[in-house]
Amino acid sequence: MIAGRLEDLKKELENEVRGNILPWWMEHTPDHKRGGFHGHITHMNRVVEGAGRGAVLHARILWTFSAAYRVYRAKEYLVMAQRAYEYLMDRFVDRDYGGVYWELDPDGAVRNPRKQIYAVAFAIYALAEYRMATGDEKAMQAAARLFRDIESHAFDTGRNGYVDALSREWDPVEDLRLSEKDQNESKTMNTHLHLLEAYTHLIRIWKEEAPEKALRNLIMLFLDRFVDRSSLHLNLFFDDDWNLRSSLVSYGHDIECSWLLYEAAEVLGNGDLINETGKLAVEMARENFSGMDSDGGLFYEYDPEEGRTDTDKHWWPQAEAMVGYFNAYQLSGEEEFAIRSVQSWEFIRTRIVDRKFGEWYWGVNREGIPKTTNEKAGFWKCPYHNARACMEMIRRISESEQHET
Repeated sequence: MIAGRLEDLKKELENEVRGNILPWWMEHTPDHKRGGFHGHITHMNRVVEGAGRGAVLHARILWTFSAAYRVYRAKEYLVMAQRAYEYLMDRFVDRDYGGVYWELDPDGAVRNPRKQIYAVAFAIYALAEYRMATGDEKAMQAAARLFRDIESHAFDTGRNGYVDALSREWDPVEDLRLSEKDQNESKTMNTHLHLLEAYTHLIRIWKEEAPEKALRNLIMLFLDRFVDRSSLHLNLFFDDDWNLRSSLVSYGHDIECSWLLYEAAEVLGNGDLINETGKLAVEMARENFSGMDSDGGLFYEYDPEEGRTDTDKHWWPQAEAMVGYFNAYQLSGEEEFAIRSVQSWEFIRTRIVDRKFGEWYWGVNREGIPKTTNEKAGFWKCPYHNARACMEMIRRISESEQHET
């Protein structure tokens, strides 16, 4: 039964990514007057004038349309990817000090020059994908330069790990937070997770000792520091000396990490790490069921100190759950994981996809009421999680079919 449902699921996901997600971003987000992409678009597809433009948004658009072009070879996806690549290189890359600026004004002037390592990581991730899609060697060279910037300035050579943020000139800053809801700590799981993701992609195009060594170290940091082996949840915030500063459980990050960590070990090609991260991915995915509601939606987070669950269901944890559960199915052969992956999609299809204005809602509350005051596109609302989940699932289902035959 599951095999037949997966074949239908593959078709539904292709319709979603090519019929809804990618067309919405092509229609609504390009700024045809000033270049690049609008920094904020409301739930009802209205551009917010004066909104800042984030490096993360532009890098994620670049990654998404590069990946879509690599898969489908549709010229309109290449046009979007080229637009994002040119704007990222022309406006966001700091030619004097390296790295990328955090935020620009709508006219392209620098609004916030700080070096948030999370954003530099996404630029590497996107440039590597653009190189894979187009063969452009300049993109690979740019990604390599950004890698060296991070390793030279953000890596803690004495205590290991990476600091979250630095000034434009790579000096220490007091406020390291990625967003207002985060704790002001120097070493965070979120930044390390997306460095892991970026370096995994980088060594696909740049097989050198330095990025491979850095990726292996990141894998070990997750195995030794960020993944709590007893609870199978992630430790989110540490200080400089690796003292844990948070007990929050982030269900979306847990399941996203489960498959990204295994992917990193696979790309690195270390057999022992592949085995260890594979077993861990299955264990983390099974534990993640504790954050899944009866309707198939994944809760946002849990605070064990207060005994409180944030029952909102944001768009991105649903996308990551679909992939993470299916990854566990591929690794274990246990059909329960495939069933949960399908349930995640059913929740997305019925609750998260915006049938009126297009794309996906930011999220819904536990009663299923959409969060229409949140942006449809912005600093954090990007096409990366949902488009990637669709394309990942299509590829993985196809691989499973080939394996069965």
